[in-house]
Amino acid sequence: AEEVDTSCCACCASEMAEEDPDQVHVLFRVAYGTQWGQNLVLCGPNARGEPSRGTSMRCRHHQDQLLWETTLLIDAKTTYRYAYVVVDDEKDVPPKWECGTRTLELPKAIRGGSQVLVQDVWMDNALPENLLHRSAFTRVLLKKKTYTCSGKEMENVEAKEGCVVLRLKVRDWKLEPGETVRATGCPQAMGGWDHSQALIMTESENDVWEVELLVPKTEFPVAYKYVVCNAGGVASHVENGPDRIATLEDVAGTSDSFDYLVCDDFHFRHEEHWKGAGVALPVFSLRTNDSVGAGEFLDLKKVVDLANAAGLKLIQILPINDTQVYKTFWDSYPYCSLSVFALHPLYLNLDHLSPDLPGKIKEKIGKARKELDLEDMDYVETMKAKLEIAREVFDFNGHEVLRSTGFKAFLESNAAWLVPYACFSFLRDLFGTSQHWNWGIASKPTPQLLDRLSSPSADYHPMIAFMYYLQYNLHLQLLEASRYAQEKGVVLKGDLPIGVDKRSVDTWMFPELFRMNTSTGAPPDYFDANGQNWGFPTYNWEEMEKNEYAWWRARLECMSRYFQAYRIDHILGFFRIWEIPGKCKTGLLGRFRPCLPIWQGELEQCGIWDFDRLTKPYIRKHIVDALFGNRAGEVTLKYLEEGNSGMLALRGAYAEECQIVESLTPRKGSPKWLMEEMEEDLKGLLSLRQNVVLLKDSEDSRRFYPRIGMVDTSSFQELEPWQQETLQQMYHQHFFEKQDDLWAKNAYKTLPALMNATDMLVCGEDLGMVPPCVPTVLHDLCLLGLRIQRMPELPSDEFGDPSTYPYMTVCSPSCHDTTTLRGWWEEDKERRERFYHNFLKAKGDVPDKCGPKIVRTVLRQHFDSPSCWAIFALQDLLALSSTFSQRPALDETINDPTNPKHYWRFRFHVKVEDMLASKAWLADLQSLSVSSGRAKLSELSENLQECASADLYDSL
Repeated sequence: AEEVDTSCCACCASEMAEEDPDQVHVLFRVAYGTQWGQNLVLCGPNARGEPSRGTSMRCRHHQDQLLWETTLLIDAKTTYRYAYVVVDDEKDVPPKWECGTRTLELPKAIRGGSQVLVQDVWMDNALPENLLHRSAFTRVLLKKKTYTCSGKEMENVEAKEGCVVLRLKVRDWKLEPGETVRATGCPQAMGGWDHSQALIMTESENDVWEVELLVPKTEFPVAYKYVVCNAGGVASHVENGPDRIATLEDVAGTSDSFDYLVCDDFHFRHEEHWKGAGVALPVFSLRTNDSVGAGEFLDLKKVVDLANAAGLKLIQILPINDTQVYKTFWDSYPYCSLSVFALHPLYLNLDHLSPDLPGKIKEKIGKARKELDLEDMDYVETMKAKLEIAREVFDFNGHEVLRSTGFKAFLESNAAWLVPYACFSFLRDLFGTSQHWNWGIASKPTPQLLDRLSSPSADYHPMIAFMYYLQYNLHLQLLEASRYAQEKGVVLKGDLPIGVDKRSVDTWMFPELFRMNTSTGAPPDYFDANGQNWGFPTYNWEEMEKNEYAWWRARLECMSRYFQAYRIDHILGFFRIWEIPGKCKTGLLGRFRPCLPIWQGELEQCGIWDFDRLTKPYIRKHIVDALFGNRAGEVTLKYLEEGNSGMLALRGAYAEECQIVESLTPRKGSPKWLMEEMEEDLKGLLSLRQNVVLLKDSEDSRRFYPRIGMVDTSSFQELEPWQQETLQQMYHQHFFEKQDDLWAKNAYKTLPALMNATDMLVCGEDLGMVPPCVPTVLHDLCLLGLRIQRMPELPSDEFGDPSTYPYMTVCSPSCHDTTTLRGWWEEDKERRERFYHNFLKAKGDVPDKCGPKIVRTVLRQHFDSPSCWAIFALQDLLALSSTFSQRPALDETINDPTNPKHYWRFRFHVKVEDMLASKAWLADLQSLSVSSGRAKLSELSENLQECASADLYDSL
């Protein structure tokens, strides 16, 4: 549509532009409270999504609002699409777009030269209603229903002298079948506030309701609200909040110049927000009658049936991408991706590879199923069996699959990642390592190299084709499970790991996107007092921004084929990441990137000059004596040497953490006394290496960073008091004051790139050392945070109170990185006593075990919380049943974050089929879901309340 900015009120627009007979004057108005340096821009079709090409708006105060306005000449016969955006005078602040794109479709009978006022409500991204735009709701939970007025075209009203055509527009995604939205208000056409006479609206688009009415100009301003009515016309919900007001006042303060008034009111204001409950589990932990050695994608269909019966509306799983980096049990770690696109063959169902498997292959599958049905997953043997049998099936009829239309379409649409993945997997097996920098000429994947490796004429092409075959079948099986969940009204929620392995397809293909000489981790926190070093390279965000985060967008688009929601692992990394030098093994010597440093000049101005004293390990004889006792002399001779000014220094072979760890790792079969001695030396030497106050920037020697926890080091404690005071002030400023604006700006750039890539619902894992800016950014972006009861937000609290959680959160008693609820209870006697008496307000002796009564009490707190989602580890739900909770509680722990080589092998001791058969247990879950308002009895596949056990309501 042609648009001409008249930059003035509608009544004088004709003096500013030459009019087309089919054009109308449209004054766009939106109320928005900007901050200093901010302006609003209207971006129409000619702006092409670039605020610099949009139309600047002018502002004025009206009562307690700041109104932004601009007038355009618009072709009356076309649909005009536009959006408002906030721009900042600071160039590095990204524009803030409102939620979605607006559509202005003028009445067919409108005459050229008409004056139109568009009164918009800012579509705030932060409003909880915006969650309902996401595919978890539009495609699953609130998928399109048939309404009374669906498919009808809104009836246009003819304009008349002395009157204004008033069009009202509102969105509502929460309607039940048969319900309609109506407008009630002071005009007689709206029923004069009589809800039974409210004006019926038409659903002109999906969940968008509109109506036109003729209102005399003398009746303005018009007060009104929206109501939801059932099929019988009875109002069931009246809009919350104050009356809405439609006014005709123009820029000049007059009210008689307009012929049409369009009020786009964004959302129906419901009194209560939507809430749901879900279950979290690793796919590999599932046990069914069909699975071989580990849970499989198709097992999720049975979990969907379980969720449906229990009133749970979401299944959250751990990452499922291929992790075959080492070809050992280390690959059981699901957050260490070999490829962020490829699916893991661990989850392959062998029986579904072909409808006519030979009897011999069927026997092998049956034998593997029996032999691998162990208490915990044997990752190595399971992978060996699955790949061997899958290869036999491939040799049997795989080439027919590769000739199929379905496979050819899959290969064509996924070639960008599938071909490099297959080539990488071949080279990994050929060289016996995933360290692609050691592959010689193949270390750089040029297009010519990839073409040559993937050529169908090559002798080794069957190995490449087998990788294609595996990925195609994994895709089909996960897609089948996803579509089944969608049909049953259950959301499938995936997990987006914060990093990729250094030895991965992605770092091979796109080395410029990663800082390969560094590692990602976390500072000391609840999980590990020494911090964590995950071993992933950090991201080169500056390079990623150059192509508008194409790698992230492709990654998320791939996920969206199967998931309608996802969890961002360690979302704090999108504000700032804990970056650790490549020579480190722990997380203590890391620093945040990006961050503002302490400059050398700042230190010198405070009288601090001896930078070697602060940045090099502070090692003196009395410190060594305290660490090693009677072995101090032996340790000194073996690992240390004389330094300057009476100091000691680590010998060159032990100068870095990685050298210390590699040198002091005992060989298999070493005697116990030697292993204990080496462990003691390892801890002591690491402590000496970490005994520094400041870290020097490797790229600029003038920049310094405080070592996290420096006040606890003997290096700091032996400084002069004035030096301690100065450095402690700088430490506090560095970690808790200086960085917040920088980190917020970084998140406002990176997180929208992810969120806008797809329409999946986004949740962030925001645990750990949380900067003050995080809650504000998550709120502004309409992004759900996480609340784990044992990790409260406030340092003064020992336990989180679910009744106080914000709506925009996901709450849970535990997660995969913690012990289960039962395990947590048994870990610490004094803590459980405080929780029992002070938080649960229970009386009497504290049980040693966390039985169903206590479990039910804690779960009910979370079900009843205000959080949008209450998502529970399946182990915690099983603990409602005394039958299902016989296994030792600590055996149900999925991960130990303090162990970087933890073996992820937990499997449920109960088959999903047995869970489905337990009507009493399902009845208990139904009761919690329904009584909390997170499910309706009408939505359940079966009402099992008559099957409830006698202790269904037995809680503290």
